Amino acid sequence: MKIVLAVVGSAVVLITWLSVIRTLVVPRRRRDRITLGVDRTVDKAYKALTRRARDYPTRDERLASQAATTILVQLGAWLALLYVGFAFLLWPFHDLALQQAFAQAGSSLFTLGYAGPDGVPLTVIDYLAAASGLVVVALQIGYLPTLYGAFNRRETEVTLLSSRAGTPAWGPEILARTRFGFGVEEDGAVMDEFYLQWERWAADLSESHTNYPVLTRFRSPTQLGSWLVGLVAVLDSAALWMALAPRGAPSVQARLCLRMGFLALRSIAETVGLEVDHDPDPDTELALTYDQYLAGVARIGSTSFRTERTPEQAWPDFRGWRVNYEAVAYALMDRLDAVPGPWTGPRSTGDAALEPVRPANRVPTPYSPPAQGHP
Repeated sequence: MKIVLAVVGSAVVLITWLSVIRTLVVPRRRRDRITLGVDRTVDKAYKALTRRARDYPTRDERLASQAATTILVQLGAWLALLYVGFAFLLWPFHDLALQQAFAQAGSSLFTLGYAGPDGVPLTVIDYLAAASGLVVVALQIGYLPTLYGAFNRRETEVTLLSSRAGTPAWGPEILARTRFGFGVEEDGAVMDEFYLQWERWAADLSESHTNYPVLTRFRSPTQLGSWLVGLVAVLDSAALWMALAPRGAPSVQARLCLRMGFLALRSIAETVGLEVDHDPDPDTELALTYDQYLAGVARIGSTSFRTERTPEQAWPDFRGWRVNYEAVAYALMDRLDAVPGPWTGPRSTGDAALEPVRPANRVPTPYSPPAQGHP
């Protein structure tokens, strides 16, 4: 029995170390079972915590701590597995009962030092346990700056987007606020740079959120902000522009932004365990209704944006672009309980879409000079 448990303990230690290396050291997309198990367990706990909170602000407040909780539970799971593994590994070399083996393992793993080894095999295993505990904790601490660096890069662009797309972000709002159609060359140059910047942002998002999936659980600092809703709004704006005004659109940058955007969404979705269709039929019906589409076009038409096609003519092209990212984006939004902005799909929570918050259009009173003879 001791030999069997020693083999089991060795396997547990090895599997745990592989999980640590895959999660914290190797920068590559993977689906480590321990990490996925921790994420799903914590997610179920938070869903139970928010189940009775039917309003989004209350759920958002409670879900804000989910990412930090996942990181702490992940560390606790690794240490617990190492503790059990080293205890089983120590037992064959220990003359006392199994509980003494656990005491020995705990003393070494957490560097408490109250139970010293009394032989070469025990000394070697104790040193390995002590090194494991220190290294795992150190790696987890060193992991945090990488996470928060990626989080800050992500949220900078999301915050900048609020002045263009409102909060929550909405694709038609981007086109409406940018006021295209004046024939001024600088407008096109600005939007070329805008879509180029979001193409690079989506590439960074794909790299960071697939290598470190816990980043998907980090919510935006503002209640109505969301990296996911923001990305969909940018993709919708590019698709709408190329569908409604293809000759005036910055087609090269808009197309590159769209492709990088939906590739990033697919990579993240696969990493968190969602099914992805990599070649959707462009004639597939959208979850977005035609009436919702017309409402967005009406918002764009209320400004100086000049269209080259009617909404009916533009609909097939817009649908052909949106089918590449709509299903996967909606699945991610429901999984992460993102803010229910316009065009972000139905939610299992039953939340209705929130209209973007727009600044009040305040105009100063015309200046009237004082009458002669008065100060």
